[in-house]
Order: sequence, then C-alpha cells, then structure tokens
Amino acid sequence: MAEQELQMEESAPKKGKMMIIIIAAVVVIIGGVAAFLLLGGSSDESELDDPATEEVVADDGPVIGSTNVGTALYVAMPRPFVFNVPGSGRDRLVEIRVQLMVRGTDAEETAKMHIPMLEGTLLRVFSSSNADDLVTEAGKISMRDQSLREAQKAMQEIAGNPVIEQVLFTGFVMQ
Repeated sequence: MAEQELQMEESAPKKGKMMIIIIAAVVVIIGGVAAFLLLGGSSDESELDDPATEEVVADDGPVIGSTNVGTALYVAMPRPFVFNVPGSGRDRLVEIRVQLMVRGTDAEETAKMHIPMLEGTLLRVFSSSNADDLVTEAGKISMRDQSLREAQKAMQEIAGNPVIEQVLFTGFVMQ
C-alpha cells in the first residue's frame, strides 16, 4: 500500500508538468495563428480591399459632372424633417430622416456647405405630398425621386453640377 502511494506521488508532478506544457503549447499556437491572421497577408490584397483607395464606377444613376467616378460618401441631414401632410380622412404628422449620397470628397464638401438650402428644398418637396400617397411604397419612391430631382436642380443652380446622386430615407414615420 505504501508503495502504491509512493508511485502515485511520483507520477502526480509529472502529470501536472505535462498539463502545463500542453497548455503553453496551445496558447503559443493560438497566438501564432492570431498574429498571422491579423498581421499577415500581402500588401496587394490589402490595397484591393481598402475602400478608400478604390474608385467606384457606376453604370447607372445620374451623371455628376462629366463622369460618375469616386467613392460613395453619405451626407446626413443634421435634423429629421417633421411636417404635416393632408389626407382624405385626417391630416398626418410625418418624420423623415435623410442622407444624401455623393461621389468624392469634393462633392461631399459642397453638399455640406449647402445643407440649409438642401433642407429647405427637401422640406418644400416633402410638405407638398399627400398622406394617402405616402402610405404606399410607390408614393414613398415617387417622393424620393422628386426630392432627388429638386435637390439636384438646386445644386446645379448653386454649385454648377448636380452633386447629389441619391436621396436616401433612413427613417420614415407617419402618425
């Protein structure tokens, strides 16, 4: 019995040391794989995946200036548009959050510089709508298209080119 206890005491430290070695090896392997994934890869792949260095050419949509080239950037209107619209049953209150898609940093700066004029133009278009039309998806699309045309027209008069490629509704609530 004493011999068995002696053998168990001798094998216990060996098992403990073996477990520590195995755990250390696993940690080193996981660290190596993580470092490779985070830091590895060729510079050619990173340049292709970087959207800041990539120029996007769209085949459809309105042409800005002479070409439709550049990175898509989004200019958020600082406040949501809140307005009343008449309906057949009753008047409704509408709140719309809007972002404008532009191409390139120059167009972004131009749009940001003229936000008050764009807000006025969009509010005029929005408030001229009808609640019965805004209930349907087709009515929302029609209002979005009309607001795009009016915003491009206003920017054409002020900046000399349409600047805005899309008007996006990021929030639409009607009560």
